[in-house]
Amino acid sequence: MAKEREKKLFLSLFGNYAAELKLLITTLFLLCTVATFLQFIPSRFTISASDIRFCISRVTQTLPNTTTTTNTNNITVTEKFVTVTESLASVPNPPPPPPPLAPTVNNERVLENGIIKRAFNPYGSVAYNFVTMGAYRGGVNTFAIIGIASKPLHLYSKPTYECEWISAAGDGDSRKITTVGYKMLPDWGYGRVYTVVIVNCTFSEPVNTDNTGGKLILYASTSGGGDTSLNTTDRIEVLNEANGTLDLSIYTSKPKYDYFYCGSSLYGNLNPQRVREWIAYHVKFFGPSSHFVIHDAGGVHAEVYEVLKPWIELGYVTLQDIRDQERFDGYYHNQFMVVNDCLHRYKFMGKWMFFFDVDEYIYVPPKSTIKTVLDSLSEYSQFTIEQMPMNNKLCHASDYGKTYRKWGIEKLVYKDVKKGIRRDRKYAVQPRRLFATGVHMSQNLDGKTTHNTEGRIKYFHYHGTIAQRRESCKVFLNSTETTYDKTPYGLDTTLRDIAGVIKKFELKMIGNRVQKTKL
Repeated sequence: MAKEREKKLFLSLFGNYAAELKLLITTLFLLCTVATFLQFIPSRFTISASDIRFCISRVTQTLPNTTTTTNTNNITVTEKFVTVTESLASVPNPPPPPPPLAPTVNNERVLENGIIKRAFNPYGSVAYNFVTMGAYRGGVNTFAIIGIASKPLHLYSKPTYECEWISAAGDGDSRKITTVGYKMLPDWGYGRVYTVVIVNCTFSEPVNTDNTGGKLILYASTSGGGDTSLNTTDRIEVLNEANGTLDLSIYTSKPKYDYFYCGSSLYGNLNPQRVREWIAYHVKFFGPSSHFVIHDAGGVHAEVYEVLKPWIELGYVTLQDIRDQERFDGYYHNQFMVVNDCLHRYKFMGKWMFFFDVDEYIYVPPKSTIKTVLDSLSEYSQFTIEQMPMNNKLCHASDYGKTYRKWGIEKLVYKDVKKGIRRDRKYAVQPRRLFATGVHMSQNLDGKTTHNTEGRIKYFHYHGTIAQRRESCKVFLNSTETTYDKTPYGLDTTLRDIAGVIKKFELKMIGNRVQKTKL
């Protein structure tokens, strides 16, 4: 009987404390769960160890703070409710976060003369002071920084720039040299929210000639732009030359390539077949001493990449992903910034640098070569190229029913022959003589420019065909001259006649890898 009473007493005590223990454990679990969940919710409310300790103390106030031990049949039951609260009490309180800096708020007031002085309190920002894309050496003491900046700031104010070189060798002030940055705005006012800014930093002496390394710092100051009572200066580290990485011979040695292509921003759902034709044509045209830089602003989708991939593998093409520039509202997918970055990044890589689009085909007469033409223009830092605009709908009747097998340069054979109008021109430069560039020509160069290139070099422009993923031919004609949409056209088979040569060249260079390319 005694054993039976002890057993009942044990079960009674165990049942009472087990319920309290279950309540405590459940409460702690819920508190920990809430605390963990709150960390992932953006809120002005926070929860800390001290908060949990306070809640636990409130719970444990109603629970016994003693230890009860009952021994029955060699079974020991121990309840220690003070252990949890004692452990939490040992956690040090974290230091309180610093209070946020309260913005200075100006309130309106009434002046002595009775005029109400209104107050304006600015918050946030409309456009960034400066957004960098790249910074490159132009010699032993000069650099170019390429970026975009707020267009209203440059249109209505006079922001300034200062450049600082911090050498990795030397002590204190002996490590630093500064100069005033000279800015150029090469997009001719085409900018939108942002305009392109090229900052030239030319120091009074060579920097890093010992090849120990250093940093180029740009100080971009608004100089009161937009708010004449405030001058904001951003310190931007734009270039870091590591120890032993500078090769000064590149600035005096012969360029690696004779011909270098800097492409504009490619965007949209581009036609892979037209890209295929364009790259094969120009690798053949410029030859083995050429290189092409393609800038992907969203237009190099999987099918376009497949036609570029063989030429990338052969070393003719470099593809750059510039899709992030879409965050900033500049003209035509920041085209001016992109070509300027290409100019300065590869300035010493090519003897001649070309700027034109992927729906344009450079051409020289049969008795000439690109080398003989450029040799005849070597006294010029820049020359422009005459445009031959081709209709993107008119085709010859002899191709009816067979156009799906023909390249665009084969079947689009009618040229706009309207006279007395000014047409866009593209251009080529000797890049070592340029400080900044545009899309149709440069205004920042050292040397002469010529536009007198008719009969020596021209380009055929198939406007709109690169963005069309459907059959181009809409109208078939059996004449050498016609008028379409009030524009006179004449039959021109110049590129049609050499299309077969380009196809054979492509097959020789990369095999049949892209033979099944579709529109």
